[in-house]
Amino acid sequence: MNRARTFAAIALAAVALPLAACGGGSNPLQPGSTGTAPQGGATGGSASGSVTIGSANFPESTLLGEVYAQALEAKGVTVNRHFNIGNRETYLKAITDGEIDLVPEYTGSLLNYYDQSATETNPDAVFKLLKTKLPQGLTVLDKSAAEDKNSLAVTKETAQGWNLKAIPDLAAHQSELTIAAPAEFRTRQQGLVGLKSVYNIVPKEFRPLDSQATVNALKNGQVKAANIFTTDPSIVANGFVVLDDPKGLFGSDNVVPLVRTDKVDTVKEALNVVSAKLDTSALAQLVKQVVVDHKDDSVVAKDWLTSAGLL
Repeated sequence: MNRARTFAAIALAAVALPLAACGGGSNPLQPGSTGTAPQGGATGGSASGSVTIGSANFPESTLLGEVYAQALEAKGVTVNRHFNIGNRETYLKAITDGEIDLVPEYTGSLLNYYDQSATETNPDAVFKLLKTKLPQGLTVLDKSAAEDKNSLAVTKETAQGWNLKAIPDLAAHQSELTIAAPAEFRTRQQGLVGLKSVYNIVPKEFRPLDSQATVNALKNGQVKAANIFTTDPSIVANGFVVLDDPKGLFGSDNVVPLVRTDKVDTVKEALNVVSAKLDTSALAQLVKQVVVDHKDDSVVAKDWLTSAGLL
């Protein structure tokens, strides 16, 4: 999961393997984009008492965006939603250009985006370094204990047949290794670039697929390994084996709000409380309710915020 982070929903039937439709360089907030139109009419440049929240194009990011939105609305902030913008490259352009004010992010993946040479893996060290690497006009609020990071997963059959426990074990099978992942996995350090530089592993074939197709490809034996987020409920549902990452290629990835500095005073108090309440177990359960139980994001977010005493 590289953290352009795409997320795999549980699929009950095999599907064909479509090529990933990743976000491009066009303005993600223009008509015809894949983003959800903001509620409330504003499309950018928010007033001091309002914010426009964006999200990446996978369920967990949209859910987190909705959690942030409801927490802020409970404090009287006017919120415009613009979810499912696209991959990291696309939504970071949107927030840098001032078209959105806030987006859920992940500490390690965001650090790696701005500094591919960063080697920190300790969560606090990653967070501290990240704050020094952000461009002018952007900052992060408190990180949460909730973590969701990239992984390489295989089926139990492949793990047993190839005697796999950790990513380095794939080196002996490169001539047969096919990996499915979002398209951006091809060029990212937390992807094929890092697999080669850190583990000296180059797969025979890379298949750029969208999130659901990635899981289906692994499940149906069309690839040998897949890039899946660690909170993805498909891992448990399908008995996938997440390979250990002894050299920390995928680092640590705590959920954190990325916000424009001119909106910090508007959102800081409410969102720091959200981060203080959110842990990995809670996040995984929330994602399951959306992906597996097919509950609406707004309902899941409201129920959790209520149970956490934030509504």
